[in-house]
Amino acid sequence: MSRIAETDLYGPIKSYLNGLGYDVKSEVRHADIVALKAGAPPLIVEMKTSFSLTLLHQATARQTLSDCVFVAVARWRGKVGWKAFKANLGLCKKLGLGVLSVDVTTQLVTLHINPGPTGSPKNNRRTAKVLAEFHARKGDPNLGGKRGQIMTAYRQDALLCLRALSTVETVSGAQICKETGMRRATKLMADNHYGWFERASRGLYRLSTSGKTAADQLVKTPD
Repeated sequence: MSRIAETDLYGPIKSYLNGLGYDVKSEVRHADIVALKAGAPPLIVEMKTSFSLTLLHQATARQTLSDCVFVAVARWRGKVGWKAFKANLGLCKKLGLGVLSVDVTTQLVTLHINPGPTGSPKNNRRTAKVLAEFHARKGDPNLGGKRGQIMTAYRQDALLCLRALSTVETVSGAQICKETGMRRATKLMADNHYGWFERASRGLYRLSTSGKTAADQLVKTPD
């Protein structure tokens, strides 16, 4: 059997949570998985292929965002694996963390314990940022557990501007807003976080050299 990767856990967990009525997105402001549904607190999942101190540190840090935090690991193998898993279940229960296991062969997700009360103070400002990113992001463009460039709502908006400029010489933020409904186009191009844009004249922007390269790459590998 090939080595299990974190990304192998995401599909089954997403399907499991979708089945419970949650809208699920991955890699939202440092959380591996964020899931929302009406009338329920934000549900956060941190994934690793096995239990580790890093996993528990990450999960307990997420308890400042929500009382509904789970850890998810690949299903154990053999009696020794079960013994270690059972010991970690007890620790998670004391920490107020829920626990899911994933059988990557059958895609079965098992709920072992639900999150319990933690008493952790909540950081409402950080929670609001997580929710804002979740709602602003179009679809679920990332694969949970995959390292590298994360597609954020900001990057999605920057790509809208890039596409708009790939077929014209110059464009205004107001024009992009009119065509797409994206209100921050002018500020986004002025801030130029990715180095794709440059000011042509007052209120008008064009692609920089790196922006033209990015636009060419976008044509070759569309989202």
